[in-house]
Amino acid sequence: MDDDLLLKNFYAEVSEVERDNQVLRILNCFKLNPFEYLNLPFDATEEDVKKQYRKLSLMVHPDKCKHPQAKEAFGALAKAHQLLLDQQERDYIISQVSAAKDELRAKRKKQLKKDTAFKIKSMVDEGKYEQQYEQSEEFQQELKKKVREILTEQEWRRRKMQMRISEEEGRLKKDEEEAKEMWKRKRDHEAEWEGTREKRVSSWRDFMKGGKKAKKGELRPPKLKTEDPNKSYVQRPVKRG
Repeated sequence: MDDDLLLKNFYAEVSEVERDNQVLRILNCFKLNPFEYLNLPFDATEEDVKKQYRKLSLMVHPDKCKHPQAKEAFGALAKAHQLLLDQQERDYIISQVSAAKDELRAKRKKQLKKDTAFKIKSMVDEGKYEQQYEQSEEFQQELKKKVREILTEQEWRRRKMQMRISEEEGRLKKDEEEAKEMWKRKRDHEAEWEGTREKRVSSWRDFMKGGKKAKKGELRPPKLKTEDPNKSYVQRPVKRG
């Protein structure tokens, strides 16, 4: 009997309670850590990821599990699996794990700086004591917690940067729209000015001719008064040669 058939037979016997517990575990995982969804250590291989995904997906598959949130858990599991098979995403997570390890090592070194027994052990076993400590459950739990802190901080920075980019894009868009509106008003004004050109030229011609009666509200120059005995208004003196 092959491994796939054995696996299917085994999960056919898994109780509904176990399936429900797995759904709840997945839904309560830290969202930024795909290793946590698959319940794998950070040094898991690609083959480990594939096997674990197949195992867990059979447990929480909506067709096999009656839990009302089984579909949501199955989707989260599939997303974590996809992220860990993406080399770029995986490298990013591992880089944050390395940063977390460095911080924990620096902290431990500072704590044990005055521990004479620790110094002697370190010289004798050439670092094996520390290697054993990093494989302990205590260190793994501290590492998991520190990775959460770092991933959370990085995600917050990413969101803040995205927010700033969105704000800047919005400001640039607003400036562009205002510039377009200004040019539109300028073009409309120029078009309106050009549209009244003939009227303005005609008015000026009438003004220069001075013979036509000015329209209401239209300015016209005063007539030149000459010496005329038939006029009753005061006349300007006319120079004689």
